[in-house]
Amino acid sequence: MDAPVATTSLGALSGAWEGGIAAFRGVPFAAAPVGERRFAPAAPEDGWSGLRDATRHGPIAPQSPSRLNAVVGDFVRPQDEDCLTLTISTPAPDGKARPVLVWLHGGAWISGAGSLDWYDGAQLARDGDIVFVGVNYRLGALGWLHRPGIVDVEAGTSDMIAALRWVREHIAAFGGDAGCVTVMGQSAGASSIGRLLMLPEVRTLFRRAILQSGGFGRGAYTVAAASDCADQLLRLLGIDPQSGDALSRLRAIEVPRLLAAQGELARINAGFAQIMPPFMPVLPSEMTQPEMLDAIADGAEGKQILIGATADEGHAWFAANPAMQKPPCDAVLARFGGAEALMRYRVRRPGGGAMDLLADLATDETFVAPAMRLASAIAQRGGTAYRYAFDWAPPGSRFRACHCIDLPFVFGTFDAWSNAAMLAGGDVGQMAALSAAMQRAWIAFVRDGDPSHDGLPAWPRHDVVRRQTMHVGERIGMVGDLDGIGG
Repeated sequence: MDAPVATTSLGALSGAWEGGIAAFRGVPFAAAPVGERRFAPAAPEDGWSGLRDATRHGPIAPQSPSRLNAVVGDFVRPQDEDCLTLTISTPAPDGKARPVLVWLHGGAWISGAGSLDWYDGAQLARDGDIVFVGVNYRLGALGWLHRPGIVDVEAGTSDMIAALRWVREHIAAFGGDAGCVTVMGQSAGASSIGRLLMLPEVRTLFRRAILQSGGFGRGAYTVAAASDCADQLLRLLGIDPQSGDALSRLRAIEVPRLLAAQGELARINAGFAQIMPPFMPVLPSEMTQPEMLDAIADGAEGKQILIGATADEGHAWFAANPAMQKPPCDAVLARFGGAEALMRYRVRRPGGGAMDLLADLATDETFVAPAMRLASAIAQRGGTAYRYAFDWAPPGSRFRACHCIDLPFVFGTFDAWSNAAMLAGGDVGQMAALSAAMQRAWIAFVRDGDPSHDGLPAWPRHDVVRRQTMHVGERIGMVGDLDGIGG
């Protein structure tokens, strides 16, 4: 069979047939962000002449090892600042207008890549007859440093916008429908979608959104907070934030030195039992968490939203951390804000140790409660939101149903996650069956805006009275907001 070819206005690309799916890798959606384009908005790709080879992945964004390696496993890929590429999986680069799913990976805005084998969209493309697009965007300071007067833009957000605009202009060449785009993200990717929904000129680029484990409880940086963080980093690099040549010096810093300074910045600002990353999107003005969620809900008007979290998100950060096994009692009490709040969590997890309770608190504050509040804000506006809670883990796993554990089930890529400790000891047959049910739901949502299918119990829309959630685990079914944390 001849290699699949997609012809766009930028040029033609030659991909590869793999398991009945046409794979196109290393597809540039913006110009290389190097030189004067470092710390600048994504610039349009100029195109190329001839037939471009799209059978190999491009480099991923420069990054240090993930802080969750002990949970999810490790990966090794070539890194380079010239990283703004897409990975596209399609049943065929033909004229059929298929629904499109655009993936924004997680990693706290400092690690990961849309092109990792973890996120291979081939199975979703094949089983759902959809076009899958994974996005590599800039990470760390290179993507998310914000300092008015030095770096006035949010480069990582501009990368995501550029990718969505590229999809709008070119996805028809890959057999996709530019008018039927769902954007899906996990963790930092989901939180970034929330930021995109707040931008009127951007939210028109997609019809639906899937928000997996979006850490909306972390909020987002104000300009002042982002500036403070940037000033810290600049000083670690030996650059005076007030100097007139700060930007030019930043652009001259070698990547290893920049990554080392990022690591030091994270260590300096680390708080007890806190999971705040050093970089985040920046809000245009001061907002409380309810105000931010309301702004996101306003942006979701007319869209369908699938939103959820895992049952034990916080265990990903705490269960493998020796310092969290026997934390000081006074620090634990202070983190809960008093004995009354601590007792409420003890009641919810009988016999649980301090680490479990702290992880429960982080799960609720950062992931579960804000997701419930966002779904309710959408419903209050007459919008469409569906909620889920992923609650599966291998028997006896110290990580429980932790952050990221739902990802192999959504993508069906268990082989790529073979060194993930969070999956160790799981029943292979049970995992495959649960994955099939989830994939059908995600595909149904991408195609029709409703995750219901005949392999699941009825899945009603979220409403502010019953606040029902699809519980996905060893047993699947609808549950109410039993803990009362939805607010």
